[in-house]
Amino acid sequence: MKNLNRIYLDNSATTKLNEEVLEEMLPFFSENYGNPSSLHTIGLVANAAIQKARDQIAGLIGAESDEIIFTSGGTESDNLALYGIAYANKKRGNHIITSSIEHPAIRQMCNFLDENGFEVTYIPVDQDGIINPAHIEEAIKEETILISIMTINNEIGTIQPIKEISHIAKDHNVYFHTDAVGAIGQMPIDVKKLDLDILSMDSHKIHGPKGIGAIYLKKNTRIQPQILGGNQEYNLRAGTENVPGIVGMGKAFEIAARDFDKNKDHMMNLRDRLIDGILKIEDVRLNGHPKLRAPNNVNVSFNFINGKSLVSSLNLAGIEVSTGCACTSKSAEASEVLRACGLSTEEANGAIRLTNSKYNTKEEINYVLEILPSIVNKLRQKSLI
Repeated sequence: MKNLNRIYLDNSATTKLNEEVLEEMLPFFSENYGNPSSLHTIGLVANAAIQKARDQIAGLIGAESDEIIFTSGGTESDNLALYGIAYANKKRGNHIITSSIEHPAIRQMCNFLDENGFEVTYIPVDQDGIINPAHIEEAIKEETILISIMTINNEIGTIQPIKEISHIAKDHNVYFHTDAVGAIGQMPIDVKKLDLDILSMDSHKIHGPKGIGAIYLKKNTRIQPQILGGNQEYNLRAGTENVPGIVGMGKAFEIAARDFDKNKDHMMNLRDRLIDGILKIEDVRLNGHPKLRAPNNVNVSFNFINGKSLVSSLNLAGIEVSTGCACTSKSAEASEVLRACGLSTEEANGAIRLTNSKYNTKEEINYVLEILPSIVNKLRQKSLI
């Protein structure tokens, strides 16, 4: 089989911009360039576009439009959620509960809070990366003000028991936040049914533009802004809004809702085809839960191989994958997520992540499975020299 055009399987890092999204955005770079805070016609057009995007995003997650606050992306959304809840409620308490496998945007903010008068408890996960809700309940104390657990892990794709954790939080009058950046478009999310207080979202993981994100903020949830200035975003996030980005994010969420079932089935079929084929190679293990995982996620460890070497070899063959979280891809350290799941340093260093999207095809997956065994064998032979 001849080599295809480059095969992109790093969709948990970022995704291709949908053509419909681009078409929706373009007028707001040119003729509809007004400041949405201005009261003249071109400003009112921009403001109306922002309100439409709020409706589109709220529609996908079961929220009210005025519960959507725009940010610059998933990292700011996570930061605002933790910082905002912590400082707005510090008179109530100073204790925060999170997990040992959160995204760096959560971990680093927790480190900051821990160094500035707050106490953070990190809940461990099992070998599949799943949190036991009972461990969270055991960690709650009088000073606990916030629980933050991601919906789907960005590296290993595990889906956490968010509904059970939310119920525990409510039983103890504790705010609950979830980082849903990796979950939007991958699984159904209804913020009302889940009874969430705050949820982080991003655009570029579901074929929208980069540089734009949002939080869902339940009404009457106390939060302190991080960025001060004008009264944009209900006085919770100052700064002139990124109108083209917001328009694109809204359209991406609308498309995700429209095509959800079709896309999910397609991604799951490709995922399972990859897993079945890769596990036929000797000395390979699947990381993350075999069933409770994102429809597009495959994370596997190859014994006797360095994951970065495998990524490089696959790249030379026209296949683009990663070793895990793009935000930490240049780190020489083994994945904290995989180590938290009990993998040895060698097993963690031998891992790669392949994440597909609606744009990938069965033919592409077949090509990957055709050439991967020979690449693995060559690298293993080199490691024995």
